Amino acid sequence: MSDDLTHLDEAGRARMVHVGAKPVSARTAVATAVVRMTPQTAQLLAEGRLPKGDAAAVARVAGIMAAKRTPELIPLCHPIRLSSVAVDVEVDAGAGTALVTATVGTEDRTGVEMEALVGAGVAAFTLYDMIKGVERGAAVEHVRLESKQGGSRGDWSREP
Repeated sequence: MSDDLTHLDEAGRARMVHVGAKPVSARTAVATAVVRMTPQTAQLLAEGRLPKGDAAAVARVAGIMAAKRTPELIPLCHPIRLSSVAVDVEVDAGAGTALVTATVGTEDRTGVEMEALVGAGVAAFTLYDMIKGVERGAAVEHVRLESKQGGSRGDWSREP
């Protein structure tokens, strides 16, 4: 069983994969999340006029902090040395959306896909928290990996 499913041992129990023999290499991952809201709320977000303040700035910091703490949240995720974390919030007031993009880099033995996903997700959840006083009906959608570079499996990118 463990030959097919890397996170299970011979008895089918969950385990952390041994990565010690893997070479250290540069790895990057990009993940996104969308926060959907009314155009009016998006305008307040874009202008930094929400009652709780500059939501985009708070979301960026939250996403960075979350990426750094991913192994504490995802049980079988390896603690790795992150070399960079960037979180961007792009508001389209007319469409009523905020696109959160988290880009994470490392030079380590395993990838940073989970760190990018957790960073994007928590930043999006933070935006929701910051706007819920104005609009409870906002929604976090499409938390997903967009691309990854490096590692033994090579590069991968979501089709447009």
